[in-house]
Amino acid sequence: MPAFRAYGDGGCLVSAPAELSGMFCRGGGAVVVQQQQQQRKRSLVAASAVAAAAEYVRASKKQRQPAQPSLDALPDECLFEVLRRLPGGRERADSACVSRRWLALLATIRASELGRAASPSLLPDLNEEFVMEEDADDSPADPCVERVLEGKEATDVRLAAMAVVAGSRGGLEKLAVRGSNPTRGVTDQGLLAVARGSPSLRSLALWGVPLVTDAGLAEIAAGCPSLERLDITSCPLITDKGLAAVAQGCPNLVSLTVDACSGVGNEGLRAIGRCCSRLQAVSIKNCVNIGDQGISSLVCSASASLAKIRLQGLNITDASLAVIGYYGKSVTDLTLARLAAVGERGFWVMANANGLQNLRCISVTSCPGVTDLAVVFIAKFCTSLKQLCLKKCEHVSDAGLKAFAESAKLLENLQLEECNRVTLVGVLACLINCSQKFRALSLVKCTGVKDICAAPAQLPVCKSLRFLTIKDCPGFTDASLAVVGMICPQLEQVDLSGLGEVSDNGLLPLIKSAESGLVKVDLSGCKNITDVAVSALMKAHGKSIKQVSIEGCSKITDASLFAISENCTELAELDLSNCMISDSGIASLASAKQFQLRVLSLFGCTNITQRSVPFLGNMGKLEGLNLQFCNMIGDHNIATLEKQLWWCDILA
Repeated sequence: MPAFRAYGDGGCLVSAPAELSGMFCRGGGAVVVQQQQQQRKRSLVAASAVAAAAEYVRASKKQRQPAQPSLDALPDECLFEVLRRLPGGRERADSACVSRRWLALLATIRASELGRAASPSLLPDLNEEFVMEEDADDSPADPCVERVLEGKEATDVRLAAMAVVAGSRGGLEKLAVRGSNPTRGVTDQGLLAVARGSPSLRSLALWGVPLVTDAGLAEIAAGCPSLERLDITSCPLITDKGLAAVAQGCPNLVSLTVDACSGVGNEGLRAIGRCCSRLQAVSIKNCVNIGDQGISSLVCSASASLAKIRLQGLNITDASLAVIGYYGKSVTDLTLARLAAVGERGFWVMANANGLQNLRCISVTSCPGVTDLAVVFIAKFCTSLKQLCLKKCEHVSDAGLKAFAESAKLLENLQLEECNRVTLVGVLACLINCSQKFRALSLVKCTGVKDICAAPAQLPVCKSLRFLTIKDCPGFTDASLAVVGMICPQLEQVDLSGLGEVSDNGLLPLIKSAESGLVKVDLSGCKNITDVAVSALMKAHGKSIKQVSIEGCSKITDASLFAISENCTELAELDLSNCMISDSGIASLASAKQFQLRVLSLFGCTNITQRSVPFLGNMGKLEGLNLQFCNMIGDHNIATLEKQLWWCDILA
């Protein structure tokens, strides 16, 4: 053993070789750290080398192993041939779930390209999975397959999947796409899938689908020759070319709706009129590029079959109405709205052309050309007219209304909305001079209809009127209602909703004068009606009344419900929303055995509590029940009621 040597302060005694002295010396720490770091680096390098070698070995083994066969390795052309030879619709539907690639290929297969399944063997396949009889592929197809895609669900993938699955049962017959996914919306590819898989499609509606172009519509036209109804709304990329393709490929088209499609113009309508000889209904709205030439050409070409015409928000003039009046020999329903360039002369010429002999219903909204003279000529020359609806026609007055009633010999229904120059004098004159077939009168938001200073001494009777609607006319009060009640003793349905000034004093005379028995009464918003009038209504007409609405009548209490339960025998629908009723009234309704309510609304009845739950549960015929904002009932009790009335649609 070598001798120890002393190195003084800071030194150490070393009995090992000189190269190890730094490990025990006070000043050798840095050297130790450096050596440790070098050792770690060498270890990491060694580990990486080992991992790389192992990965190389595994890769070599994989290369030596034979590759597993997969259909995904086939090109699209070969996979297409495989998929179109699948034996049945169920197999195609299952294959569509494999991947988006398979779904996309299946969606491009036409029905005529599907290969027929091989004839079954005489011996059963013992490996075949048992299938219930009702689930078999040979089950009859649905008589009418109808599908709807809305909002975010409207994508090409969903549409393709829907087309493939429906194709296994003969394809879609009705399809509606309402809206589009903001990032993956319906495009021409989705319509291509529908066209290939549903050659029997008869009805197509595209609402708010901004990515569909003429190419997609052309695929529908080529693949769906049986298309009968087409509705395109807010599709800015569809132009005249798309409509021309539909006209050539779908000659059986009977109904066309084009709304807010800025790319569609006169040429598209010309093509439709020229090729679709069976066209029966057309609706053209808010298309800035459609004018007199397009409308005139369409009406002239389809005059033999066209029965319904709706024109709204178009840049057309009197010329279009003149063509309709001359060539519209088959037109039965005519709707004109917001035609600012059409004047009185246009309506006058349309009526005098003597072509609208079969016109039965005409509706005009916000057309400045509608005057007293216009409505009189319509009544004189449209001899089959049964219904007239005027909305926002400021130039029609009492004189025109009276003259119209005298000339319209077959008039059955008159509707006036926001015609503010018409007063109660004109309404009474219309009732006096109307035909014996006049059955329905509706006055909505007519501010001119209000009390008159003095009623005639002797009022004639209009016994033909059965349906009366006076709604949201603020000047119509008790005096006016009493007069109308005396003139119309055979009323069956009365709608007085929104008449805040009408009280018991006006309603009671109408109740007493109704001789045939009221069937439907709507008093919604008549805040001055009390239990007195409702009780009198039930006592006088309880055996005939079926529907009653007293929504928002804040003075109605349990007394009205007691009268209903005692006198009504046919009541089926009752609306008590926002009324001051309580649990006692509900108990009274539930105890009535002579009638069975189907629909009951207690919306906003804050005095209804959990005590009413057992009574509501005993109403075994309820189909609809509204308990919204009945906060005193509680969620737990509503859940119990939902279990008890499991068949009933309960809103809470």
